[in-house]
Amino acid sequence: MWSNFFVQQDEEGRHGVAGAGQGGMGGMKGGRGQRRPPKMSDSQEGKIKLAFFVAIIGVTLTVLGMGTEFWAVLAQPKNFSGNQTCQMAHYGLWKGCIRTLWVADIDPERLSCGPAELPGESNCTYFKFFTSGENAVIFKKTTNKTLNLAAAILALLSLTMMVMGSICIAMSLSKGVQFFLKPASFCFILSGALVLLSILIFHQSVLALLSSDHSIPLHHELSWSVACVGAAGVTLIFGGVLFIILSLPFSPWQRCFPHKNSST
Repeated sequence: MWSNFFVQQDEEGRHGVAGAGQGGMGGMKGGRGQRRPPKMSDSQEGKIKLAFFVAIIGVTLTVLGMGTEFWAVLAQPKNFSGNQTCQMAHYGLWKGCIRTLWVADIDPERLSCGPAELPGESNCTYFKFFTSGENAVIFKKTTNKTLNLAAAILALLSLTMMVMGSICIAMSLSKGVQFFLKPASFCFILSGALVLLSILIFHQSVLALLSSDHSIPLHHELSWSVACVGAAGVTLIFGGVLFIILSLPFSPWQRCFPHKNSST
């Protein structure tokens, strides 16, 4: 009887150990399946917000430059008409304006009509590239709608990439993970490159406009809107590079100067 009792106790003990082992293995597997990526520290989150602030500056400058019509300025000689007024034009991606200024208000040392900030009459119209497909005529010179359309489309694509990059950064900060930093860096770097390419194509469109007719001499220059958009492109690329650095496991300066533990 006692032998049967000890045998029964031994079998129950073995079954209990086996069940506990299976439960432990199941818990370990469950723990492995539910493993989550470590969330970023407060210091890392602050660096991402700082880089995002740099990118937002680039976005703001891009929107400001794209929404204004001071990309190119075309000015006649101030005494070209032989009267008390002269004409100049300034235009951007979407709209062009022709201004009539008083010659008496212009600096005597200035040979061309302008600047556009002087008081005078202004006539602004939107380009018909995007509606009827017609070219614009400015001082008997005809625009090249293909180049103007290309510059405008590239600018719009850059805005789309900026929005996508901003969404990636917002998701990275809300989820607390660095996974979205690399897509964001790609979006911001590409948007900056598209902005700079848009400026180059726009400049080619200005040269094509000037070469279409030579009956009226014009002084031309790229104005402050182009400078604003150019600075935006550089800022966006710089912000994208910052996101690439922050997405690395160890930043370059941490590899060169590793942190030493104070306890050692």
